[in-house]
Amino acid sequence: MEAVGQRILSVKDAVLTRRSIRKFKPQPIPQEVLEEILSLALKAPSSNNLQPWRVVVVQNPELKERLREAANNQAQVSSAPAVLVVYSDMKDTLEHVEEIFHPGFSEEQKQLRAANLRKAWESKSDEERENWGKAQGFILLAFLMLIARSYGYDTVPMGGFNASKVKEILNLPPHVAITALLPIGIADEAGFEHHRHNLQRVVRWQ
Repeated sequence: MEAVGQRILSVKDAVLTRRSIRKFKPQPIPQEVLEEILSLALKAPSSNNLQPWRVVVVQNPELKERLREAANNQAQVSSAPAVLVVYSDMKDTLEHVEEIFHPGFSEEQKQLRAANLRKAWESKSDEERENWGKAQGFILLAFLMLIARSYGYDTVPMGGFNASKVKEILNLPPHVAITALLPIGIADEAGFEHHRHNLQRVVRWQ
């Protein structure tokens, strides 16, 4: 794998060298690097540009230990220098939906689009909204993993956790839905080589 500090990997190289890593070196990630990885990942697309995802960057050792407990005691949560908690908050998204519109839109266009979006979601329950937002969050998750790898950092996407406990630990609103936990850092193990279905197994051409 490429060492941190060397060239930024291409998308192809990031895909080919990405591994799910569960043992990390304790070396912290510079704040400016984390911010750049997150800023780039936030260019990910979402339906209607709603961007319902939110991220908590957990670096505090005590909080990580508590998150580890909530994540079935999986060691990567506390060994990684940072854990990104990706979640959906559609309530916040819809309350501030005017923020998602391109600055090229007129004020009239923004208001009309905002009203239409709110109307489209008004009959949905919090659970329905947040489950939809949670699914959108997987797009951001993929971007985060590949951008992190391109910068020489490794990750492992985690779905095994007690969502209620994670929300309690991080003081998140009860209505939000957590997409995944994503430990990030410098790998302290090789990780398994890719073993995936080939093209012919999963793709149909018509």
